[in-house]
Amino acid sequence: MPRRPHEPYGKPIMFIDTHCHLDASEFDDTQVELVQAAVAAGVTRIVVPAVERGNFEAVQQLCARFPQCLPAYGIHPMYTDHAHPDDLKVLRDYLERQRPVALGEIGLDFFIDHYDRACQEHFFVEQLKLAQEFNLPVLLHVRRAQDVILKHLREHKVRGGIAHAFNGSRQQAEEFIKLGFRLGFGGAMTYSRATKLRDLAATVPLESIVLETDAPDIPPDFLERGEPNKPEYVPRIAQTLAELRGMPLDEVARITTQNAASLLSL
Repeated sequence: MPRRPHEPYGKPIMFIDTHCHLDASEFDDTQVELVQAAVAAGVTRIVVPAVERGNFEAVQQLCARFPQCLPAYGIHPMYTDHAHPDDLKVLRDYLERQRPVALGEIGLDFFIDHYDRACQEHFFVEQLKLAQEFNLPVLLHVRRAQDVILKHLREHKVRGGIAHAFNGSRQQAEEFIKLGFRLGFGGAMTYSRATKLRDLAATVPLESIVLETDAPDIPPDFLERGEPNKPEYVPRIAQTLAELRGMPLDEVARITTQNAASLLSL
C-alpha cells in the first residue's frame, strides 16, 4: 500500500492546530466527524479558544469530550462592548479550576470603527495581568492594532504566546518574537496574492512559526467559496509553508509542532 502524503517512511507526521473554534455554530453536531477527520490527517491536538464568558462552558465541555482538544479561555476584543467586569472574575475561576493551555482569545481589534477602544484596552490589560498571575501564554487577536498591543505587552510581560493570524510588518514580527511570541500562519498564507504575508512566512525563523486554521474562518485558497475551514486542513496549509521555504513537509511539521508544544507545555 502506498504511504499517505503525511507519512514519510512509514512514520506519521503530527500537527497541532493552535487556533480552532470547534464550538462554533457552523460545526453544530458535526464535531465527532471533524475531530476524526483531523486525527486521520495527522492533527493530534486542537486548541479551542473561548471568546466570551457565554462560551466558556461550551469550550470546557467540548474539550472534556475530545481528548485531542485543549481549552483556552479569554474575552475576545469584539465581545468586550457587552462584557461585564464580573466576567473577569468568572475567567479567573476557569483559570483556577481548569488550568487551560493558554489565556485567549484576547487582544485588540481596531478594524471596525464602532468598537470602544478604551473598553477593549481595559479588558486586554486586565487579562494580561491574569496571564501573568497564572503564568499562561496568551492567544492574541491582532487587527490593525499591532503597535498598541506591543506597547501593552512591553508594560505587562507575559510568558509569550501566539500572535494569531499574523498580518503585520516584518519589524512588528521581529518585536513579537523578541517578546517570546510565535507567529500563527494559516489559510491567508495560501493565497498567491498575499505576497507580503508569504514573504514573511518564507523568511522569519521557522522556530517562531506555528500553524493554525481559525476554523471555521479564514478558509484557505483551495476551498470553494463558502466552505468552512476545518482542522483537517492543517497539513495542506503546512504544505504551502514547506513550498514557500523550500523545505520538506515533514521537517516543517516537526519544527512547527515542537514550537507549539513547547509554548503550550504539551
